[in-house]
Amino acid sequence: MQKIKNIFFNRVVFVILAILIQLFAVIVMIWRFSNYFVIFDVVFAVISIFAMLYIINSRGDFAYKMPWIILILIFPIFGGLFYLMVGGTGLSGSMKKKMSQITDKMKEHLSQSQETMDLLQQESNIACNQARYIEKYSLCPVYDNSSTEFLPSGEDFFRELVNELKNAEKYIFLEFFIIEEGIMWNTILDILLDKVSKGVDVRLIYDDFGCISKLPSGYNKKMEQKGIKCCVFNPFIPILSLRLNNRDHRKIAVIDGNTAFTGGANLADEYINERKRFGHWRDCAIKIQGDAVWSLMVMFLSMWTFLRNTKEDYSKFMPIPSEDKSGCCGYVQPFDDSPLDDENVSEAVYLNLINQATKYIYIETPYLIADNKMMVALSLAAKRGVDVRILTPKIPDKKYAYAVTQSSYEELLESGVSIYQYTPGFNHGKTFVVDDDYAVVGTINLDYRSLYLHFECGVWMYKTSSVEQVKNSTLKALEQSEKITLKYVKSIPKVKRIFRSVLKIFAPLL
Repeated sequence: MQKIKNIFFNRVVFVILAILIQLFAVIVMIWRFSNYFVIFDVVFAVISIFAMLYIINSRGDFAYKMPWIILILIFPIFGGLFYLMVGGTGLSGSMKKKMSQITDKMKEHLSQSQETMDLLQQESNIACNQARYIEKYSLCPVYDNSSTEFLPSGEDFFRELVNELKNAEKYIFLEFFIIEEGIMWNTILDILLDKVSKGVDVRLIYDDFGCISKLPSGYNKKMEQKGIKCCVFNPFIPILSLRLNNRDHRKIAVIDGNTAFTGGANLADEYINERKRFGHWRDCAIKIQGDAVWSLMVMFLSMWTFLRNTKEDYSKFMPIPSEDKSGCCGYVQPFDDSPLDDENVSEAVYLNLINQATKYIYIETPYLIADNKMMVALSLAAKRGVDVRILTPKIPDKKYAYAVTQSSYEELLESGVSIYQYTPGFNHGKTFVVDDDYAVVGTINLDYRSLYLHFECGVWMYKTSSVEQVKNSTLKALEQSEKITLKYVKSIPKVKRIFRSVLKIFAPLL
């Protein structure tokens, strides 16, 4: 009885039911009015025509436009209205204007050292061009005086994060997509409460959609009562709206301005294999120390001041630059990607790496739901002789995403791309490593939501010691993985392959 009660009073169930009721009400309303009043039929048809014209002529990837065009053609009365309600790829104009302060703060507090850029150009014009693009469109500079350490598992990330939290003396800033009560979060929370009692400034941001089934409603108020300042990104309201599309998918931890973390791992037990859901959970993170931490600090503070609707003196959080550069090597550039503009920074970073590769490209991603530009770039890289290897999960967390991922295999395999599935379980890492020179570690999946709709972050690295660490980690994982063959893909029943192909068309909407 208690289980049934928990199901019916669960926040997720309530939200789904509320949205379904609204959807049903809209359909019934349109259908009834159309039957009794021809004028309504004409009005909704006109709305659909204008919606289709807008979709065709708007900027954006055609892969996202196509499923909406198909839906409007199939449902000419309902399709256009639904697009206006939930179909936009980004934030509304008014919301972008409201959130522009995030970009303004980043412009104000981040600046590129010309000396660093000149040094990078002397080493590699190609690398310099990539860094210059990132700095121009994400507003985040490249640094030459920071150290990085790649953490090849969620357990490693958890251990390092706990050690740094225990040593915090001034402030702890955490921003995560998912937080769930359990061994991982409760351990961290105990440390945070201890630090709050000692006067440390502790702040927390979590995404409401990411935590909708993980945390109880009003959890932010509970944190505030304990002395932890807490904000919720985009509180999830059960209303059909464009607001549903944009989430804060970033994972950022900044401690005292000296150390920062980002990567795939959230703060929940499955990420450290204390809870088994999809076999062994493979994840990763990057630890940064030195001046590059400042970029992640500004990312957090710019989001914080927007959510809190308050002013902040960023300068009081800026650490004194260290003269010790013994652990520093190469170039480090944390970067931000957001739906506040029409520049898809993450996708451009990946495409630049793919197009410039001459030896190899090793990619880890939980979802391979790539658009045509990415598919062509990967295929051409393999055709020109680059060793392209992609690691995806063997055990999926979302069956529809797994099906769409597998629908991309045949085209890539025919071009010479090697695809592996992580046999022990679910691979959640998001990494690129290229030619022993470049690596990217971050929160960005190879899917439409990460590349176009979400707030994301990553760390671009050139000639750092962690590049080799990322490469070795991927190669080790490939040894535990199943290599997918073209023969295997073509042996899959045609009905299943057709279903996957259809699902792939609508993947941008999922």
